[in-house]
Amino acid sequence: MVPTVAKLHGFAPAEAQPLGSSAPHALAAMEFALNWQSPQAAHTDCLVIDDLQLSRDVLPQALESDLTDRPPGHTVRHEFAPGDLLPAADPNARLTLPATAFGRRRVGSSPIQPRAGRFYPRGLLTGLQDIDPDDRTPFRVGRVEPELIVDLNHPLAERHLTLTARVLDRWRAGDGHAGHGRDIARLITANGPGMQARWRDCPTEFFADRPFARSQDEPDTAFYAKPRLVDHLDRTATTQVEALYGHLIPAGARILDLMSSWKSHLPARLDTAEVVGLGMNAEELAANPRLSERRVHDLNREPRLPFAAARFDAVVCTVSVEYLTQPFAVFAEVHRVLRPGGRFVLTFSNRWFPPKVIRAWQTCHEFERPGLVLEYFLRHGGFRDLETFSLRGLPRPADDKYADRLTQSDPVYAVWGNRT
Repeated sequence: MVPTVAKLHGFAPAEAQPLGSSAPHALAAMEFALNWQSPQAAHTDCLVIDDLQLSRDVLPQALESDLTDRPPGHTVRHEFAPGDLLPAADPNARLTLPATAFGRRRVGSSPIQPRAGRFYPRGLLTGLQDIDPDDRTPFRVGRVEPELIVDLNHPLAERHLTLTARVLDRWRAGDGHAGHGRDIARLITANGPGMQARWRDCPTEFFADRPFARSQDEPDTAFYAKPRLVDHLDRTATTQVEALYGHLIPAGARILDLMSSWKSHLPARLDTAEVVGLGMNAEELAANPRLSERRVHDLNREPRLPFAAARFDAVVCTVSVEYLTQPFAVFAEVHRVLRPGGRFVLTFSNRWFPPKVIRAWQTCHEFERPGLVLEYFLRHGGFRDLETFSLRGLPRPADDKYADRLTQSDPVYAVWGNRT
């Protein structure tokens, strides 16, 4: 299991202390890690809730007694059979429909077409009782031909789940928060967990509709000619990416930083044999103190990597996989330059340069994107021990430039696998 929250920003109040759930307006910050398995990969989805009101919010019953009157650092873990944490899968919620039941709305000039394994808002379905045209709850298209099959069940409804809760902090708030108590199990499982996996073990149809097209055809060399010495994630998210790399990459590794820039996002404490940066801008690479070697190289023009076979122990790609227009060729090259057992780790969030992001990435739900990257691995077939990871809910640093508009840190997603 991957360690999750590495370092917290903004949690600890001046007089934090353990409190029972009966304390008036007792608040807690807790991290919930949901672990589950699909036939293709292991998955970890983490959610931090920093305003959990102990006297009002409803914790999963199996965890509640073990979290009462516990100090920061206390951890509880429980396994749930299908139907225990989430409603059990309902066969009647798996529907065979006429093709006309899928409403053909448009995104820009293009109509939305149903694709096998993909998720869409329920409001697209027509002629069904109790579904409002404005309902944005995701449903899944299981199959398109010879007949349209849609699945309205939660994507984790048939999975065995393991939920780990860790107390990050507890304190007595002045006024608490108003409103009805929240169903914490619902918060943990809502808005995406489960979308990363295939439906019925069938490949998800990500690669229709010109998936690698981009909104502008300007050459990448022109777009990246000017150095951009900026952070693409807030400081909290960057800390989590560094911690993940520190956990997944062994000391003394030879590392290729793919699509590199002025930072490699490797933790300072990680000893390395070499870090080679391959990127688009010479000034950005020159400003990266972690690099022992620098290569300017356009992967979208020439996906072949200028390195010998089996040179590296690890390859990392940080917030850049969404720009690859030839991902299958790049994954084949990464496989070639990794030693057997070497690890390929890709991290990303929900921010990108609009002119350069590929169409498939833009049209995906946020939690479908790890599934898209998984399909890159699976298409190649030369990687094992595949895993996905997500982390949401950490507070955004108070001095961040977006702090007046966004209270939560940028989400962190990751997918990795080991070369066979």
